[in-house]
Parts: sequence; C-alpha cells; structure tokens
Amino acid sequence: MKELPRRLTLLDAASVVIGSVIGGGIFLVPSVIARHLPSAQSILLVWLLAGIVSFFGALAFAELGAMMPATGGQYVFLREAYGPLCAFLCAWTLFLVTMAAQIASLAIGFSIYAAQLFPLTPLWSKGLSVLLIVLLSAINYRATQGGAFVQKLFLFLKLAGLSVLILGAFSAKGTIFTGPANFSQITAGGLGLATVACLLAYDGWNIVSFVAGEIERPQRNVPLALGLGVAFVALIYMLANAAFLHILSVPEIAATDRVGAEVALRTLGPIGATLVTVTILLSIVGSLNGAIMTPPRIYFTQARDRLFFAQFGVVHPRFETPAFAIAIQAVWAALLALTGTYERLITMAVFAAWFFYAFTATGVIILRRTRPDAPRPYRMWGYPYSTVLFIAASLWFVGSMFVQSPTASLWSMAFILSGIPVFYIWRRKA
Repeated sequence: MKELPRRLTLLDAASVVIGSVIGGGIFLVPSVIARHLPSAQSILLVWLLAGIVSFFGALAFAELGAMMPATGGQYVFLREAYGPLCAFLCAWTLFLVTMAAQIASLAIGFSIYAAQLFPLTPLWSKGLSVLLIVLLSAINYRATQGGAFVQKLFLFLKLAGLSVLILGAFSAKGTIFTGPANFSQITAGGLGLATVACLLAYDGWNIVSFVAGEIERPQRNVPLALGLGVAFVALIYMLANAAFLHILSVPEIAATDRVGAEVALRTLGPIGATLVTVTILLSIVGSLNGAIMTPPRIYFTQARDRLFFAQFGVVHPRFETPAFAIAIQAVWAALLALTGTYERLITMAVFAAWFFYAFTATGVIILRRTRPDAPRPYRMWGYPYSTVLFIAASLWFVGSMFVQSPTASLWSMAFILSGIPVFYIWRRKA
C-alpha cells in the first residue's frame, strides 16, 4: 500500500508545534488568571510552571516519537503501549469530538474577531467560518507542503505582530513589579483555576506527533521540534505577560477581556488595537491550519489497522495526502461550526485530550519495561521524575475539569467508553 512521503523538515515540524499552540489564548487567558492571582510575580510564576509541565509532556512525546516515528503519532504510541482498544478510543474521540470541536471553535473565533474589523451579520459570520475551514482543508488536501507553507507563513506573521506589541510595551514607561509578591494570599482554588487556564493556552503541542511519519529524519527532528517548540512558546508567553504587566496593573488586567488591545492602545495608539486584532486573526489561522493538517494522519493509520473506514487509509494518487480523511474532517467540523454544537463539545474535548495525555505519558514507563531493548534515539530528560510529574499534572487537570464541569466531564467519559462496542464491531468485521 502506498505510504505518505517524508517531506516535512525540522522547520516545518517546529512551525506546527509553535503555530498550533500560539492562538488567541495569550490575549484571552491573562484576564482570567489575573482574577485569581494577587500579583505580577505569582502570575508569571504560574505561566512558568505551566510551561515546564507542558515541556515535560513534549519530552514524553519526543521519546515515543523518536522510538516510533510513524504516521499517527499518539495513536501508534497508545497501540504499542496498551493495545489496539486504547488507541481506537483515542482516535474515536479525536475524530468525533476533540479535533472537530477545536477546528469549529477556532473558525468561529476567527469570525468573531474579524467582525471587529468588518461588520458581519450572523449569517455571514457562520459563512466566513465555514469558508476558512474549507479553504485551509483544500490547501492541505492538495499538498502537505502547502499546509506546511501556510503554517510557516502565519507563524512568521503572528510572531511579527507579537514582537511589535511586546517591544512597544517595554519601550513605554511602565511600573512592572512595583507591588509585593503576595504569595501568601494565593488560594488553592484560585491557583488551580489559573493553572488550568495556563495549561489550556499551552495546549496543542502534541499534534506534531500525528505527522511523525512524514517528517524527515524523525528520530532527530521530532524530539527537536517538540522540545524547542514548547520552550520557544514558553519564552514568548513569558515575554508577552511581562509586557502586559509592565503597562497594566493586575486589577486592570482582571477588569478587561481585551488585555492585548488595551496594552497596544496605551503604547501604540488607536492603530495598536487594530494591530492586536490582526495578530489574533493571524494566530487563529495558524492554530486552525495545524488542527486541520495533522489529525487526518490518525484516522489514516487507524484505517490501515482496519479499525475505520478503509477509504480513510487511502493516499491520494496525485497529491500524496490522506485526502479523503481531510475532506470528511472538514465536512464534520463545518457542520459543527454551522450548528453551534461545538460549544457543547469543547469542555468534553479538553477533558478527553488530557485524559489521553496521561495515558500516553504513562506509556513511556510501560514501554521502558516491556521493550527495554527497543531503539530509543532520544530518551526523556529527567526520567522517571519528569514523566511522573507530567502524569500527575494531567490527572490533576482532569480532576479539576471534573470539579468545574462535572456534567460535561461525565459525558466525555461516557463518549470515550461508547467507543468500546464500536471497536469490537470493527474488529469483528476486520
């Protein structure tokens, strides 16, 4: 059977990591965090800790990706560590809930911010969201390099916009860290909510593993893309938050949902607010392209295992992409964007994603014991402590989501478990 060619460079892979993670979160999350933490120092500390946790998660995926540099990434890791059932449940959830809801929400978010520049009726807003999904899906349908080019282009543009905002803030007169740290005033509940928000802003680094089978020199480039990509994102997030805190006090940040726009307005004038809106739009497009480009490789590998419709495992004879999987994903995500049902799926999707993060990281420990002699071009730094820390953080995150949204979390678990009978039906047919 025809395989997907390895055409993605280290730069392509790193662009997937960075471009997928840096979306609108860096502009939206700071106000949420400021409502739960008392000082600039505590805010930066939580961003740093969330970055470290995400970095450890990336290192776990890096070891598995270098060990098994195959198309499908996380699906392959779970299959080798736990067997086909766990892998199927992950792919089942990714296709119907996690990635489709993420694509729909990003497309809707693009239309919401676009309306700040151009008046849009509700109908035109939905139409723009669907058009964006279709356009980016068409680019990735025709060529993997086309999707990689879009990823690099919008990453460059969003980083340029963020650089202008950060440099503009630091060049203006500010009052960073003039108040006490107030660590004693941090509550467990506030710290938990702030950390959850930070981890959500870092989410998305894992999807580069989905295209590991198309990355050149994967044993080297997958670990580098994950490690360097997450470290770079953490640096950008720390600089952006320091810039915000340089201009605005913590109460001011907590009082506005448009932190970036307010900072730009004070430092760059009215044109600054427009710059922030454009940067957010560019960031969303980059994240959306990564979300469209990578998941079809999961369904592709799942179909090759005869646990999904066979057409999903076909390589387009001309474009050499999993074209059918990309097209069906686009249809399903566009339907969610049109109906608005993605809103009900977002919390479910986040719960499921981190549930499987914990399983995947645990797979590092399992495979170290069950396959000790397997080639490991990269071994996770800090093992087993860094691995256990990430697993614990993932389980804590899942528990926090359950406490905050018990109904959606229970629905998410029910949806994951509903894949069990489907798995046995597919296996019987196979």
